[in-house]
Amino acid sequence: MTVRYTRDHEWVRLDGEIATIGISEYAQEQLGDVVYVELPEIGKAFDKGAEAAVVESVKAASEIFAPVAGEVVEINNVLADEPGTVNTSPEGDGWFMKIKVANAGDVNELMDGDAYQAFVKTI
Repeated sequence: MTVRYTRDHEWVRLDGEIATIGISEYAQEQLGDVVYVELPEIGKAFDKGAEAAVVESVKAASEIFAPVAGEVVEINNVLADEPGTVNTSPEGDGWFMKIKVANAGDVNELMDGDAYQAFVKTI
């Protein structure tokens, strides 16, 4: 499964028509200790680029944008009780939601890991 990244530091892992979405290692480092995550309702549909979730840390609150259009089919309920999972495993157990992708081509428009790392170095 290929992981792709946005310029807003979300990642997407596509498995068939289901995209798992979270924030990158870089994003969680910038946020600091995550204390709260607000996730969308299952069944909610998003356009690409729409605000999909909110993550709050000791430093700031930040919106999480839908990197692809689609409908939420699952959320990571662990984050309600253990928001720090985003810090310890941002690109693993700290995922936010799974979306049934409306257009698989959306994923192909995102950066691969090498392009994302090069982008982060320019910040």
